[in-house]
Amino acid sequence: MASTGPTLQITTELQGGGVKIAPRTNRYRRTRRSELVIWWREIDRVLLGLVLALVAVGAVAVAASSPASAHRLSTPMKVLGDLYFFWLHVRWLIVGLIAMFIASLLPKETTRRLAILLAGAMLLALVLVPIVGSEVKGARRWLWIGFSLQPSEFLKPGFAIAVAWILSWRVRDPGIPVIAISIGLMLLVAALLMAQPDFGSTVLFGGVWFVLVLLSGLSLTRIGWSAGLGVFGVVMAYLFYPNATHRIDAFVSGGSEFDQVDLAMRTLISGGWSGSGLWLGARKMALPEAHTDYIFSVIGEEFGLLVCAMIVVLYCAIVVRVMLRLADEEDLFTVLAAAGLTAQLAGQAFINILVNLQLFPSKGMTLPLISYGGSSTIALLLGVGFLLAITRRNPYLSRETPDFREPLRT
Repeated sequence: MASTGPTLQITTELQGGGVKIAPRTNRYRRTRRSELVIWWREIDRVLLGLVLALVAVGAVAVAASSPASAHRLSTPMKVLGDLYFFWLHVRWLIVGLIAMFIASLLPKETTRRLAILLAGAMLLALVLVPIVGSEVKGARRWLWIGFSLQPSEFLKPGFAIAVAWILSWRVRDPGIPVIAISIGLMLLVAALLMAQPDFGSTVLFGGVWFVLVLLSGLSLTRIGWSAGLGVFGVVMAYLFYPNATHRIDAFVSGGSEFDQVDLAMRTLISGGWSGSGLWLGARKMALPEAHTDYIFSVIGEEFGLLVCAMIVVLYCAIVVRVMLRLADEEDLFTVLAAAGLTAQLAGQAFINILVNLQLFPSKGMTLPLISYGGSSTIALLLGVGFLLAITRRNPYLSRETPDFREPLRT
């Protein structure tokens, strides 16, 4: 006769009249497996697939651009192999994908708390950057802590979620000056970034902040004042901030940076619709930062404009997918946090693409999920993990389309 309990399985056998007690299948393993099954059911698998498609395209693109950067950065004392940056990128990708997976497993509340703590830690790190940071090409953007860390990259997902959390306070108490608080945070971030200097990231953070303010349900008057504040900030930066003045003047009237962007544009269109083929591009060898800032141009030369168009479609598909996911969402924080993370990723992508198309001043900004990077790759995939966690949804829970005349609930 046999009986089964919650943790042990007891069986009676003819072994000298004794009773043999055998442990059941590892319960922890079964529980973890159940959690993964729940995660797989709740996760936005379409969004995950789109992200992984961009990551795969990026790995191939870094392999294509690695020889150009390796040859350019080689010295007589250290000769870099053609795939030097590709193998480094694979290492960062593995770390980033693990971070994305772990973050996507978190409950929404834990994700919010972790992101806010991350934002606070990176703000503190940004304070230290001008003091003890490493200088590269005239800018201090990195801290050496046993490895090179760029705090502004990890601040991006934390900032989007922190601002979303601040703006969601108004649902509980309309009297809280959420706009003033978010403006204060934005000004603090802008001051720390421009001290590096990093005008391009300042513009991106400002864009994410404006998107969140726009979606927060504030009056058109306040939104207009917010937009006016952004325009005023750009004008003041041009007049009194040399880094912004130099970049804008170079874009308008020409200069060394304009020559780089012009070369990137020529490289982009040189491959025609179908491209010259992997490792067969010639113009890429003259590109500075072919594996980071101008990787989109390398893709155009070796894989063609059709592949470039496909990449743009993938970014647009991510934006549309998140919007569809949020269409019937009732929680204001969820809407704002997911929209902010998406705006950060898509905004950075289109700034990079516009620079390569000679339609925007050079920003020194990577193409998200595609360009080579250490901090940028890990931080972007961590942000995707936060996005997947925030948009997780029980597929068996019925949801009603909200009445947008009523305030969103938190």
